[in-house]
Amino acid sequence: MSFLEVQDCNVFYGDFQALFSVSFAIEQGQTFAVIGANGAGKSTMLRTIAGLSRPRSGKILFDGEPIDHVSAHKRVTMGISMVPEGRRIFASLSVNENLEVGAYGGRKGDWGLESIYELFPLLKPLATRQAASLSGGEQQALAIGRALMSNPRLLLLDEVSLGLAPVVIKRIYEAMVELPTHGTTILVVEQDVQHVLTVADHVACFLEGRISLEGKPSELKSDEITAAYFGM
Repeated sequence: MSFLEVQDCNVFYGDFQALFSVSFAIEQGQTFAVIGANGAGKSTMLRTIAGLSRPRSGKILFDGEPIDHVSAHKRVTMGISMVPEGRRIFASLSVNENLEVGAYGGRKGDWGLESIYELFPLLKPLATRQAASLSGGEQQALAIGRALMSNPRLLLLDEVSLGLAPVVIKRIYEAMVELPTHGTTILVVEQDVQHVLTVADHVACFLEGRISLEGKPSELKSDEITAAYFGM
């Protein structure tokens, strides 16, 4: 039994099918990367695991239990948290207040205000500043910190490096390496293949709503990844 299992999931937006019989499994403590171009179905897959979209058919098992009909907010209390594309921070709240919102579910664990500020030291001097005034990199660190405040067992990351400066991307990926030591399994969606393959234990490439390639990064050749990514 795997920590997370997605079994033969088909997901639709109205009459449009976004995912076609997608199946994969993630083991506890892994960093599992999903790569692919825009429109490949990556974000839909994350939304489905988070409970924001529902599969028309297929199953999602979390720690062996089906969660297909569990609401999104209850999945958070079970230990599933998501950092959405675009960050979605609360712009009118302070950094501290954004982080405290992330802890509303009351799950116990390693993450609190001080441990978040240790993970992302750039946020500590900004604790009382309104989130709207932060740079893109600071907002991304805040979004990740807010999700960690729920003490997730499974952290879903959607395009965390999008639009950020290289130095910020480097720090976020350094932080990502630390998370499994706190008992957090990671499922990260990225278009930045170069960075994500350096931290991933396993990778799946999505193409037009299907998995076109899957395996350990060390076992996949660059031309295979390119072909799967672009459908060549």
